[in-house]
Parts: sequence; C-alpha cells; structure tokens
Amino acid sequence: MTLTPDQKRLHREVARRRTFAIISHPDAGKTTLTEKLLLYGGAIHLAGSVKARRASRHATSDWMAMEQERGISITSSVMQFVYDDHCINILDTPGHQDFSEDTYRTLAAADCAVMLIDAAKGVEPQTEKLFRVCQLRGIPIFPFVNKMDRHGREPLDLMDELETHLGMRACPVMWPVYDGAYFQGVYDRRTEKVHLFVQAQDHGASTIEARVLSLDDPDPDGLLSEPARERLAEDLELLEIAGDAYDEERVLSGDLSPMFFGSALTNFGVEPFLQAFLTMAPPPADREATTGTVTATDDDFSGFVFKIQANMDTSHRDRIAFLRICSGRFSKGMEAQHQRLGKKLRLKNPSSFMARDRSTVEEAYAGDIIGLYDPGTFRIGDTLATGKSVAFEGIPHFSPEMFRRVRVGDPLKRKQLLKGLTQLAEEGAIQIFADYTTEQVDIVGAVGVLQFEVLAHRLKEEYRVDAILEPLPFTVCRWVLGDGFEPKTFRRGQGNICARDRDGHPVVLFQNQWGIRWTTENNPKFELTPVSPLAAHAGNL
Repeated sequence: MTLTPDQKRLHREVARRRTFAIISHPDAGKTTLTEKLLLYGGAIHLAGSVKARRASRHATSDWMAMEQERGISITSSVMQFVYDDHCINILDTPGHQDFSEDTYRTLAAADCAVMLIDAAKGVEPQTEKLFRVCQLRGIPIFPFVNKMDRHGREPLDLMDELETHLGMRACPVMWPVYDGAYFQGVYDRRTEKVHLFVQAQDHGASTIEARVLSLDDPDPDGLLSEPARERLAEDLELLEIAGDAYDEERVLSGDLSPMFFGSALTNFGVEPFLQAFLTMAPPPADREATTGTVTATDDDFSGFVFKIQANMDTSHRDRIAFLRICSGRFSKGMEAQHQRLGKKLRLKNPSSFMARDRSTVEEAYAGDIIGLYDPGTFRIGDTLATGKSVAFEGIPHFSPEMFRRVRVGDPLKRKQLLKGLTQLAEEGAIQIFADYTTEQVDIVGAVGVLQFEVLAHRLKEEYRVDAILEPLPFTVCRWVLGDGFEPKTFRRGQGNICARDRDGHPVVLFQNQWGIRWTTENNPKFELTPVSPLAAHAGNL
C-alpha cells in the first residue's frame, strides 16, 4: 500500500517516540537518574540535587513543595525532550510504596520501563511489586544497576538474583569496569569499547567526557590498569558462557531484559546507557481496546487519561488531565469524541511538560503525553478518539490499606473541604467514601500514612482547610458486585462499615481478613472484589 505524504510523516514521527517509566524501590536513585538523562539530553544545563534540600537547585521532576522539603517523589512527573532525533517522554514515578497506586496508573501509559537496582541492596520489595505490574502489562523492562561507585554486590550475583527472585533473564549490554571506589566506567558489549570516566569537581551537576578505547588499544595515560583489563576479560568470558545473547524479539516480548550498570550520581555510564537504550527501547506499541486493536500509526487519533493533577499552577488553581496518545496525530484545537460522556469536545490549550513547566503543543503523535485543561470533564481512564469508536479499558482503583474519617473544625469550611477531597480523589491521590449511615463524604482511604500527610498539607495549602483526620480501625475494603445490596446484611456484628465510593458503587470496610471471609460466606449471591468496577459504568456520589 502506498502511503500519502501525511501518512509517511505520521509513521516517521511515531517511530521517533520513546515513552518509558522509571521505577525503583525508594532511594535506589530513580529521580537522580531521571535528572541525569535530562542533563545529557540537553533538556537542562545543570542537574539538581535530590538530597541536598538546602541547595538552590532541586531535581526537575520533584516540583511539589513537599517533594523538595522531604527529598522524595510524591507524584509522577512527565518530561519530554528531543535527543539524537528521538522524541523522549519520561515518566518519573514515586518509589515510596505509599504512592504506589500513582505508579501503577502511570505504567499504563508507558511502552517500557527502566528499573533501577541498588548495587548494594539488590532486588527490594517495592522493586519486585513494580516488576510484577510491568509483567502483567507485558511491557519490556531494562534493569539499570545504580551506585556502582559504592561497595556493593558482585554483578554476576545481581544477575543471578534477578533470575532467582524475579524470573528475569538478563542480557548485560554494559558491564562495569571494577566497582566501589575503583569504579572506572563501563564496557559496551555491542561495540566492544570501554568508556572510562574521571570524577568531575561539581559532583555530577554537569556532563563529563568519556575516554573510549578498545581492550587492546594502547593506553598512554594509564586510565585502564592492567588488573582492570584482566578482570574485565575474565568477566566477559564468563558472560559468554553463562549469559543470554541479545535478541530483539525476546526483549520486546518481555522474555529478556537488557542490563546496564553505572552511577547516576557521578554520571558514570549514564550517556552510554541513554544511547544504547534508545536503540533497544520499543516505539509506541499497538494497544488493545474493548473495540479491538488500535494501531499506533492509525490515521485516526485516540488516547486515554491516566492521570489528573490539580493545582500545578498555584496562582490559577488549574486542573490538568494527562493524556497518553495511542494512535494518530493530535493537533491543537481539534475535536474528539469523549467516549464516556458520548459527546465531542474541542481540545484547546494542550500542553507538553518538563515536570511543572509547560509549553503549548501545536501537534503531537502516538507515544506523546499531553496535558489538557480540565474543567471537571475528565476522569482517569477516559478515552478520547476521532473516527471509529474506540474505548480503552478503564483504570480501576485498588483497595486502600488505611482509612481516616475527615472533619473540619470550622463548619463554614465544609464546602471547601468537600471540594478539596473531591478534586484530590479525582487525581487518584486518595479514595473517598460516603458512609451509608450519614450519607456524608467523610471517609478517606489510602495505601500508606504518608498519603494522609500529603492530603492534610494540600488541603491546607491549596484549599485553605485545616482538616482533622481521625484513624479508623479498618485495614481493607471490598467492592460489592451483585443486585439488591442491603447495607444491614453486611454489618451484622462484624464492626464493618458500608459505604459508597465516588462512583456510587457499594463498598464494605473491614477490620481484618476474618471479617471478609465471614461476610462472603453469609452473602453467597454477592461477589466481593479488591478492585473497583470501572468508573465508566458508574454513577456519582
């Protein structure tokens, strides 16, 4: 089939896109690596500090005041830049488990993931959880072993741990030249070149040059010692015997993971990783929808909302819906069908992002992440499309593990409180419930206690509400599926609370697993599920 000039351009632009998430256990260096990729990509000129909170520079992706104060990522950030003719969309995700649901949603928008491993700690609990989510979504994973400049585990032991604990077959693309205090650089197995680095005086704030040479090249400056050459040669022989050869088909299917080593803090190995990763990472993949497969290079535009963020611009108190484009070309001011609402919308004032900073988008393509001004029209999981009808599967909520009853000392602030809770729930930062007994939206659920701290902070700073959060004894909730729900049948003597979620679905809050078993046995015509029904099929609180 002969392509028109517009179709050729569409194919070319889609092929340039790389959209990936960076995931890790807390403190593995995820945000630092993100910052250094921006540095080498030319998106920033000096890398900020994640830990040094008194410094004038902060990590670009940590734009919220609480992130800068605490040195942790609280919400996912989107950053787009162009490097080596690739249009790169980075999704920096929170590492802390208290904000894991935001990470799970963000992974729905990624085509692959870079998974950071701390060289000293290996596979950690949150790393394993995020790996399983990537597995379920069928997206390729690229492990990056970080902190090689510190004393850590043997690289071969880390490879073995990836296979033993995760079932991940790894193919090392870069291999470290020594480690710890003697870490000198990385060997690129594809080009058979050694990239040697010298520590800069500005602690990694700016790019550093690498000395590139073959193992048999003369080294008049003595950068690569003879013991380092010998050890590297021995390691490479072992890899030829024990390691898997690179296979693009296996990588894209998720059966094989290209593995890298480096130090994000010192910049050692960052640029070689970026260059190799872009050649291996997949372009935007075709997506399954309830209406069939959606091809990235399809002429028709389609996309879905995976994140909503309120008050990014504190002076205007705006709301932004983050849309992953799945097919076709987006143009500023175009009309698209809002599938859940069943009506057409004109998509005005679209934005691209560098964390908090944004710029107007004239056009965008499959793989890109754009922001749409949201007057309350969008929900997480909403589909927008032109041409034939398309509906991507919604993004459900998972059961919170902690609950609080929220009240406000000043009754006159009740309306502001409800507005704040509703908007923050629409972001997916918390879940809100209305008690069947009181009919008031005053129960908040979250994965961890840090979410409640963020909630109280944002209610005060963004909505001028001093909220009081009272602990509740519940540890889990279950959505109730089935007709004829009667709260009284689920409350008998068990200390449960029956509520409705923000979509109007019945929910039961339990104190323990025993309560779930008892309730399930005594209500056989109903199904209790830890995952919410999709919002597209629901009403409202």
